[in-house]
Amino acid sequence: MENPPNPDPREALASAHRTFATEIEALRALDARLDDSFGRAVEMILGCRGRVVVTGIGKSGHIAKKIAATLASTGTPAFFMHGAEAIHGDLGMLTAQDIVLGISYSGAANELLTVLSVAKRMGTRLIAITGHPNSDLARNADLHLDAHVAHEACPLNLAPTASTTAALVLGDAIAVACLESRGFSREDFARSHPGGALGRKLLTRVRDIMRTGAALPVVRADTPIADALAEMSAKGMGMTIVVDDARRPVGIFTDGDLRRLIARHGDIRPLTVAAGMTHGPKSVAPGALAIEAAALMDSGRLSQMLVVDDGGLLLGALHMHDLLAAKVI
Repeated sequence: MENPPNPDPREALASAHRTFATEIEALRALDARLDDSFGRAVEMILGCRGRVVVTGIGKSGHIAKKIAATLASTGTPAFFMHGAEAIHGDLGMLTAQDIVLGISYSGAANELLTVLSVAKRMGTRLIAITGHPNSDLARNADLHLDAHVAHEACPLNLAPTASTTAALVLGDAIAVACLESRGFSREDFARSHPGGALGRKLLTRVRDIMRTGAALPVVRADTPIADALAEMSAKGMGMTIVVDDARRPVGIFTDGDLRRLIARHGDIRPLTVAAGMTHGPKSVAPGALAIEAAALMDSGRLSQMLVVDDGGLLLGALHMHDLLAAKVI
């Protein structure tokens, strides 16, 4: 078996610097070359009544898939269509209301030229990203974006490196320009990323994670301390809610209240909850964002917070552990 290569770390680092320099220079040239055709591409996409169908093959196909995902997650309905699969049935996905964004550095990929032909017959418009403005794909598209690079980072000038970076950055620029034109917000982003951290923070409401019903520790003001402690232990929230006859919270009795009561009275067995509860407990509405409740709890150094409706009736309660379990904080 041949011995594996044993590269000099300094040579590897120098290679990395050369790759970075080549790709950075390609992006600088792309930036300098950008013209009104970019604005027209964004205008076309913003006016699209269907979807943006991003297609490519080979390395360009990988870039196309990422661009489609970025567009879709930032407010522009889009999906990826593999160039080879397109000519074997997936062209059925296309409608006349769509826009095809075709990526091919050579501009001569047979699969994309076939897609172009079908799209033309359907009346579907096509934006081409190529490195060759005189290629068949570039000349016959409705709009062409020039992603030409002087050299690939590959020392053989063969492996798509700088050229794929240029196409990817063009796709990112389109997505961001569309995002800004649409006024796409953090809340919009969260709605398309409900499984992510931002989605949890911006979409999770207090009602989604609050404890309710039998899980709530609830007592009356005249409840003996011993019974209140039993309720606290059974429900595991480190407190019990004190309510009136209409089930409106009038106070809260916490572990801290218990310690302070013992410090004042010593023997607390004869006492009721009214002797040690904290009046006017902090509360939040069920429709509030959970992250807002977390901020209120942090600012007040609270471990628990009550949830009440507009009339002040008790609906539930939150513990800091509930926010942690829901990955809101």
